[in-house]
Amino acid sequence: MATSNTPTPHIEAREGEIARTILLPGDPLRARYIADNFMEDVKQFNGTRNMLGYTGTFKGRPVSVMGTGMGCPSIGIYSYELIHFYGCKNLIRVGTAGALLESVHVRDLVFAMGACTTSNFVRLMGLPGDYAPVCSFELLEKAVAAAREKGLNFHVGNVLSSDMFYAPEKQVRGGMTWADMGVLAVEMEAAALYANAAAAGANALTILTISDSMVTGEATGAQERQTSFTQMMEVALSLA
Repeated sequence: MATSNTPTPHIEAREGEIARTILLPGDPLRARYIADNFMEDVKQFNGTRNMLGYTGTFKGRPVSVMGTGMGCPSIGIYSYELIHFYGCKNLIRVGTAGALLESVHVRDLVFAMGACTTSNFVRLMGLPGDYAPVCSFELLEKAVAAAREKGLNFHVGNVLSSDMFYAPEKQVRGGMTWADMGVLAVEMEAAALYANAAAAGANALTILTISDSMVTGEATGAQERQTSFTQMMEVALSLA
């Protein structure tokens, strides 16, 4: 439920300036790209810490977009404030990920049904066990239908939200790997977003484009990651 305690320490918008449905790319420049190229009647609502945020319309429906930064702590702050202080009900992360399975190819879409994590974010909620962060089935069902209608290559399943981008050299261990458990890809934010949404009764979904493969070594460039993953953006906007 939205409160009148706005602006917040991290978002300078006033109450009512952010739509109930919001897209959340990690990169604030991707937020500006989405606003400039997909939305109409756009107004900027946030520039605090250069975490750009915009509200406009897509096919006549109100929608917002804002960057979240990298990692569970960062998206944890922004998603909490968006839900509790601005009344956002549908939070859709749009980002990139590294494939962990050979069957998941660069530029494929991944809909994160669940999010394993190496982060301590969910444990800090003080639950009496291990919580399994999962997405909103309502949003997932709509996203899959949109991807099928567009004839896109996509995968639905588990992802890994990791706290580390540059991991230490792989060590020889006797245990299982994430790939052994069928985890599709690695990213850095979904688990915190799903946990915050669940705790507040909001809907959340993570839609990812595979930017590189941990298996084959194939990768895309920084400019392509920022601006050209349009299929992911179109699917996400169709959920508004």
